[in-house]
Amino acid sequence: MDTAPLEGVYRAEAPRITAALAARTGDVGLAADAVQDAFVEAIEHWPDGRLPPNPGGWLATTARRKAIDRLRRARAGQEKLALLAATETGSGADTCEDAAAADDELLGMIFACCHPALPRESQIALTLRAACGLTTAEIAAAFLAGEPAMTQRLLRARKALRAARADMRVPDPDDLADRLAEVLAVVYLVFNEGYLASAGRQPARRDLAAQAVALARLLHRLMPREPEVLGLLALMLLHESRAATRFDGWGRLVRLADQDRTRWNRALIDEATALLDRALAMLASGPYQVQAAIAALHAEAPGYDRTDWRQIRMLYDRLQELTPSPVVLLNRAVATRYVVGPEAALAEITPLAAELDGYRLYHALRAGLLAGLGRDDEAREASERALALAGNPAERELLARRLSF
Repeated sequence: MDTAPLEGVYRAEAPRITAALAARTGDVGLAADAVQDAFVEAIEHWPDGRLPPNPGGWLATTARRKAIDRLRRARAGQEKLALLAATETGSGADTCEDAAAADDELLGMIFACCHPALPRESQIALTLRAACGLTTAEIAAAFLAGEPAMTQRLLRARKALRAARADMRVPDPDDLADRLAEVLAVVYLVFNEGYLASAGRQPARRDLAAQAVALARLLHRLMPREPEVLGLLALMLLHESRAATRFDGWGRLVRLADQDRTRWNRALIDEATALLDRALAMLASGPYQVQAAIAALHAEAPGYDRTDWRQIRMLYDRLQELTPSPVVLLNRAVATRYVVGPEAALAEITPLAAELDGYRLYHALRAGLLAGLGRDDEAREASERALALAGNPAERELLARRLSF
């Protein structure tokens, strides 16, 4: 069976159909489950990938029916059943609704998934389920969790949203800034997990990275004048532009210094820099814009040794002002190494030891700096510590390769 056409419809239609149902029932989880049920039925009704004239309308109608079936079986959804009945359009096709209203519903659902009443991992899981359309099994695999455990986590998240009386609408302007920051943080965490998995057999999850980029594009489409939305999308596109060069033919991680820059995706770089220019012109600096500016300097450099490290160091100073963090200072020290020298960089990261002792990249950087100063025994000890802390298989292989020399 050729499922590619159906998968394309799923990616295009599922978020908006889910959002429309969530807006009517006030239950993100119920909406996501009903849409999933509708697509299962679509596989049975559309053999060999032959789609009906209006697949979005068919799916919206079927998802509505599936939601009603679930509410009836639960025997506790009379109010939600009434809401669904009151919003029946006759044709049942949510695609006939006003486009602006549909956009608001979708954006409201994303904000609901990232409600502050939920733990961060539950925010991510619910966003992947409702806004990205991933199955519970796929989300469980991303978290390295069992499917029953992930099912329970999603159920708890749904219960927490109901208890918090989470609104399925876009927050009021007075609350938007804080809530938007939460949404952007969740999207970026999804991207980072896809870009370089924290653990497991797969070094990268390209599907998760693609879902995060799609979410960022959606937020940009719905909020085109939000500078931090522009900044986050630019940042992720700049990282994505290097995706083809991050692993070699054997699946080994390739350091930025060793990547073939002729293979970087120039179209993505150009798109990202245009987005960043628009954001910076709004004169509302934020952490994603600063990080995107750092990534842009790497993208524009003709070679690693010709990178504008001085400017990057200044940008990390600005990032530290916006979001103080020992990890920001650690990254700043990388620039210090090339601007001033390894001894100065080592002096910068030494005070961070207590906070970052359990962070693999702290020990990896320290190993490189010590090696640059000829302190080989200490460098080897630091590399062994980094290797012990690394969970990603590609990172472990790279660190082990360094130790073998």
